Amino acid sequence: MFNNLTDKLESAFKNIKGEGRINELNIANTLKDIRRALIDADVNYKIAKEFTDKVKEKAVGEKVLNAISPGQLMVKIVKDELASLMGGTQAAFSISGKPAIILIAGLQGSGKTTLSGKLAYFLKNKKGKNPLLVAADVYRPAAINQLHVLGEQVGVDVYSESDNKDVVLIAQNAIAEAKKLNKNVVIIDTAGRLAIDEEMMTEVAHIKEAVNPSEILFVVDSMTGQDAVNTAKAFNDRLDFTGVVLTKLDGDTRGGAALSIKYTVEKPIKFVSNGEKMEMLDEFYPERMAQRILGMGDITSLVEKAQENYDEEQAKKLEKKIRRNQFDFQDFLEQLQQIKKMGNLKDIMGMIPGMGKAIKDVDIKDDAFKGIEAIIKSMTPFERANPDIITQSRRQRLARGSGKDISEINALMKQFDQMRQMMKNMNKMPIPKMPGFKR
Repeated sequence: MFNNLTDKLESAFKNIKGEGRINELNIANTLKDIRRALIDADVNYKIAKEFTDKVKEKAVGEKVLNAISPGQLMVKIVKDELASLMGGTQAAFSISGKPAIILIAGLQGSGKTTLSGKLAYFLKNKKGKNPLLVAADVYRPAAINQLHVLGEQVGVDVYSESDNKDVVLIAQNAIAEAKKLNKNVVIIDTAGRLAIDEEMMTEVAHIKEAVNPSEILFVVDSMTGQDAVNTAKAFNDRLDFTGVVLTKLDGDTRGGAALSIKYTVEKPIKFVSNGEKMEMLDEFYPERMAQRILGMGDITSLVEKAQENYDEEQAKKLEKKIRRNQFDFQDFLEQLQQIKKMGNLKDIMGMIPGMGKAIKDVDIKDDAFKGIEAIIKSMTPFERANPDIITQSRRQRLARGSGKDISEINALMKQFDQMRQMMKNMNKMPIPKMPGFKR
């Protein structure tokens, strides 16, 4: 995510490393490089110029605190300005009304239909809502079929009318159906075109007028950069949408859309999406995104993702087993599956401070654990619970059962033994007593 921009900003900060104080002389080259980095990321020149002017105004004359270098201070100033450029604080997402109505708009190919499915998953599983998906793209049968497939995938009902081309009537009928079924959110997936045209704009405007949505989300393909910002402006002039969703952040994203859209249309980014999985939709936090762009990671989001997939009862049992040196392959398999639920592995690792740069050229596939899982699943339940009994002959059988080379079986066994030894050593360490903490 934004790897090129991150690299260029890091390079820009090198100009003032080692300096004792920020001044107009040593900041000039840094600001020039920052401005160039933003323009290369497809940020409008006017926005890039205004951004660096604000950074300069804050930086020049700032006293460097004890043990803080000018480079560190500049990073903080740029981080704060990046967050401000993207909205400053998280924007509220309104789910009001009985039912609440959410209208999804955007160009064809921006990911509207997939976003509708992801939003339904998000509202159902993270907000406790009971949504209904509505297929209002009557021009592409594939879009209707896709929405039904996604609805089945996330366990959400889909409303469509195959013989009706009146999208306003479809939307109104869907809302009536939602009330009958006690659905408290209606998500309407509208039609898009390859380019902006009057027919599409009029149609979406008529739906808006008829259903009075609490949220109108404009879906932006973040890989299209400044073109996406221009499209957003045209949609906003006509629809006055309430928020933006950036999709395809896992692709070759330069960052122009994320950095420019709030400034241009004065509407907040509310969600970001990366990957095809239905759970890959996150609420947008400007400061966290600014940290990630600057290679600082995003520990807060990482912890939140872990908590979403955290089974407290299972964690307590696991802790007891580790304390008793009883951690086995079944526990290991369950932990791998927990990690996979958190989302794209490379994206997850990129949230760890310092890891983004280290893994930027490393191809980490979502099925990275597939081989390990195949080996463990080739074990009998008794072998999983008792790793020490896995002799060489058993390893040969595991190699045949999993389709792996014997060297891979031996490597996994060695790594597992090292992991258990590390856990054993940790158990010997005294645990400090905390005030008010009971054991």
